[in-house]
Amino acid sequence: MPNTSKYQRIPLIFAFQEKAAFKDTYAGEIGLVAITAHLLKPNNSNNKTVAVFMHPTGGGSYLPMLNSLAKEGIDTVWCDSRYRGTDSALIMEKVLIDLGQCIKNLKEIHKYETIILGGWSGGGSLSLFYQSQAENPTITETPAGDQINLARENLIPADGIMLIAAHESRHRTFTEWIDGSVIDENNPENRVLELDIYDSKNPNQPQYSKEFIKSYRAAQIQRNRKITQWVIDKLEEFKNRGEENRELGFVVHRTMADPKWLDITIDPNGRKPNWCFLGEPHVVNNSPIGLGRYCSLRSWLSQWGYDTAKGDGINCAKDITIPALVIGNTADDGITPSHTNNLYKSIGHDNKKLAWIEDANHYYFGQPDKSSEAAKVCKEWMQEQNLIS
Repeated sequence: MPNTSKYQRIPLIFAFQEKAAFKDTYAGEIGLVAITAHLLKPNNSNNKTVAVFMHPTGGGSYLPMLNSLAKEGIDTVWCDSRYRGTDSALIMEKVLIDLGQCIKNLKEIHKYETIILGGWSGGGSLSLFYQSQAENPTITETPAGDQINLARENLIPADGIMLIAAHESRHRTFTEWIDGSVIDENNPENRVLELDIYDSKNPNQPQYSKEFIKSYRAAQIQRNRKITQWVIDKLEEFKNRGEENRELGFVVHRTMADPKWLDITIDPNGRKPNWCFLGEPHVVNNSPIGLGRYCSLRSWLSQWGYDTAKGDGINCAKDITIPALVIGNTADDGITPSHTNNLYKSIGHDNKKLAWIEDANHYYFGQPDKSSEAAKVCKEWMQEQNLIS
């Protein structure tokens, strides 16, 4: 059969040396980081512009949006970080290095001249974090105090940024989703009934009162901070024993309990009730696929700690100077409108555009027309900004 595809899918691999006190990814050569990517290259393309997508935990090589961009004639790359498929030991500062190496190779080896950051979902705050540090590197250590001087990485700034179905940050989103009813981290069955949104005996039921939501959000933040303090104390304990490189894995139970999944009047959009992007919320809350379920001490501080994580999309958006496009989906079952609007408002300049894809879900799964529409919005914006070459 003839090949009727409008683009080629080309596998890429980038490898670089890194000196580290300990290894935080499974297998592979010690001291060598290898990251894989897919280049979706339109047929007969001589483009000098490429859209680069990365998510902290990867796995998006076959997202509908990437295919749609390639069909629109845009060279598109999905690059996995070193933590593809698992975030249990993920260090956000190291993910910036991975993204930087991908961009460096695309410019030096593949001769692309214009780089557009594609921030999909959790890749949105990552892209903003990257660009803020590429424009003005300030980080010299991770939140756990391990040395990591981003100024020495010579991160290459991008020329434009597209935020698509993006949330504010991993730690903000995680705190919105964590179960505020849990009292004892070692015994998750010990919960406050009045805060357990999945217990039918809870007197607080949808539609929730403003007072309940206020109390619940405060309990979520308090739980996050309680875990953070335990992590800090544990690292300090190891340090005092002369075990500075010591790590510890732990489980965070019940991390998928956002009231807005049960009450669609909270941050309303076209999503369906009693559902989240991973399935039935009450099932996912106890499932091993829940956000942030397995952690290391250092990873907690870097990606989930409410007061410690630095990859904050809202704060980083204030610092970027490049043109920005923000796209929200009006039926998104993962990212609600406040995240889209807050990111847009936080961008600290006026060369920005906000667009909405009506009735679109988070991944555009089963919605090829919505994926195509979003890709056309991206292409038109890139042409308006003279970013296509």
